[in-house]
Amino acid sequence: MEGSVKFLCILGFIGLLSVATLNVANAAGECPRSTPDMEAMKLIPCASAASDSNAPVSSGCCAQVKTLGHNPKCLCAVMLSNTAKSSGVKPEVAVTIPKRCNLADRPIGYKCGAYTLP
Repeated sequence: MEGSVKFLCILGFIGLLSVATLNVANAAGECPRSTPDMEAMKLIPCASAASDSNAPVSSGCCAQVKTLGHNPKCLCAVMLSNTAKSSGVKPEVAVTIPKRCNLADRPIGYKCGAYTLP
């Protein structure tokens, strides 16, 4: 019995250490406390505007882009993420959304992969 309790304690410690390591590694990534693919899910209201430059940009989309725009590195990672690509987002159109939302504090000129935020 004592051996199994000790084993469970060690297993629990390793589990906690793994979670802490993942959180530290992710904090150093593009999007603190999340991944670009997870953040891309928040931009579902932007789906049509990110695939068609003539589509209107909803207020819900602009609100999410404004929030992500405070961290341009994360915003770019989201626009270029696998989730965005698989949902039909065109990066050359997606980078225009902050401007199309008329966000005054958007990261103008920020390099987003091969694209530049207008």
